[in-house]
This record gives sequence, C-alpha cells and structure tokens, in this order.
Amino acid sequence: MAGESKIKETYENGMKILEDLTNNAHELQEQMLEEILRRNTGTEYLSRFFPSGQADKQNFKTNVPIVTYEDIKPYIDRIANGEASSILFADPISQFLRSSGTSGGQQKLIPITTESFEKGCHHHFLAEIVIKNVLVSQTVGSKCNSSKLQQNAC
Repeated sequence: MAGESKIKETYENGMKILEDLTNNAHELQEQMLEEILRRNTGTEYLSRFFPSGQADKQNFKTNVPIVTYEDIKPYIDRIANGEASSILFADPISQFLRSSGTSGGQQKLIPITTESFEKGCHHHFLAEIVIKNVLVSQTVGSKCNSSKLQQNAC
C-alpha cells in the first residue's frame, strides 16, 4: 500500500508540474530564452551577433538568423575535435549524442552539457507521466465502455 501511495504522489506531483508548464508556457519560454542569452552571449557563435556583449530577446529576434544543422556543423565539428566548447555554449560539453539519422539520412552529433542532459532526463520523466496518463485513461475508458455494453452503467 505504501508503494502505491508513493507512486500516486509522484504521479500527482508530475501532473501538477505539467499543468504549470503548459499553463505558463509562453512566460517560461521567454524566461528560458533570457537565461540562454545571459549565459551564452559571450560564446564565439553568439558574439558575432552581439559585439557589445549585450543580448536581449528583441535583438536576438532581429539579429540571429534561423539556421540549419549544416550551418552550425563546422562549429560542432570543432568542438568534437577538441577545441574549447565555449564556441557554442558557455558551459562545457559533457558528451555528444547522435541523432537517429531520419532527417537527411545521416546521423548528426548533438553537443550536450551536463545541465541539458539532466533537464532532458527530467523532461523524459514528465513525458512518461503523460503517456501513462493517456494509456490509463484509454484503458479505463475501454473497460468502462465494455462494462456499459454489458451492464448499461459505468
């Protein structure tokens, strides 16, 4: 029973986090962009767009172009070959992940910092909660629907 209570508490806490995230998504995205800019403005890549060292959301939208992987691949290759990782990120690169290769047919190297890896794990946990919630809802709904057919009540 205690184990079930802990699972339920974890599930409910996860659902609350998800609700907060989705209810405040725009605000959280704005805060995240500000934090990314604050931490990474001095990197080689972003300093090209902010020579004064001052970056804000509006200047980011105006000055930094939308790019493809191929546009930043030379920077990633330099990091993978051992150059200082402050080329793209202020924080050190802790590892590289490989994409599945489904877009363009070739795997891509994705530089990861320790913080981004930990956040990714947290997001994976939240995604699991959503998936389980959907599956449980569908299972309960299916059982309820078959019960209705048999008993005309749910």
